[in-house]
Amino acid sequence: MGDLLGVAVLGAGHMGADHIRRLDRVVSGARVAAVADPDLDRAREAAAGLAGVSVHADPAAALDAPDVAAVLIASPGPAHEEALLAAFARGLPVLCEKPMVPDSTGALRIVEAEAGLGRRLAQIGFMRRYDAEYRRLKALLDGGGLGRPLMLHCTHRNVSSPAGFTSAMLINSSVSHEIDAARWLLGQELTAVTVLRPTASTGAPEGLADPQFVLFETERGALVDVEVFVNSGFGYQVRCEAVCEAGSARIGDDHTMVVTTRDGAREEVAQDYLVRFADAYDRELQAWVDAARRGEVTGPDVWDGYTASVVAEAGVRALETGRRVAVDLAPRPDLYTAVSR
Repeated sequence: MGDLLGVAVLGAGHMGADHIRRLDRVVSGARVAAVADPDLDRAREAAAGLAGVSVHADPAAALDAPDVAAVLIASPGPAHEEALLAAFARGLPVLCEKPMVPDSTGALRIVEAEAGLGRRLAQIGFMRRYDAEYRRLKALLDGGGLGRPLMLHCTHRNVSSPAGFTSAMLINSSVSHEIDAARWLLGQELTAVTVLRPTASTGAPEGLADPQFVLFETERGALVDVEVFVNSGFGYQVRCEAVCEAGSARIGDDHTMVVTTRDGAREEVAQDYLVRFADAYDRELQAWVDAARRGEVTGPDVWDGYTASVVAEAGVRALETGRRVAVDLAPRPDLYTAVSR
């Protein structure tokens, strides 16, 4: 196992356990060297059957475990800042699930810390950049054949929201993916956000503003709208349509299987993101492992994570006030490239 990249996985919940499985069974060139979770039983369960894995309650102990050469952070968002700084202090490459840091102040501290190192160590887990349909749409828009993009129409639906899900989390948790995808697809920063609230669905928990309609403005005059509906009751659906001066392109309609029997035909609808974006997660993790083994870091960077936190905070203020809220970004350090890459 000496030639494999030893990865410490922080967090053994739904996302972390899936990444542990992926590192063990799907991704080449890496192995799980350590797992950390405050719930030791959950950590042991996630690591069961894997050779040479140490299990810890303390994330720092996992980072210092033998053979650890990289870190995958899949713990809850509020724990990310401390974990990222600990990885930076040890010079370890990191793949950090979104949100990088939930609040923009903490996210800016991560930007400043990594910029102070003078080199990138962290990739942020905006996996839609690795989805085949999104990549085709990105290539089409970059090619210019449809002319200048004018609008993006986005849909983000879940079967149901987990316990404790708040109205703000529709934006800073769910729509954070659309925030990054829009910036990446268009190669533009988002400059303002407005949130409209239709009558709440009867399927939503009491007090949850669900669904919401989120409208983003961009620096070059495009508009991005997102229908986010986290208690749709029927499936996980993610769609995006780019409307340009010379045509349009839509993705997300055909990511399904049609089953035909004597009783007729029916389409299967994915029930969660781990099903819909399974291939994207596989591609994302393989790309991160390959880059880390080369001594490089590619993919969405810390600036992308910071920007998503700032835009999401503006969106929450727009939700709470009913007003248009401008996005105010700090100056971008030279370490980070523009969003059009």
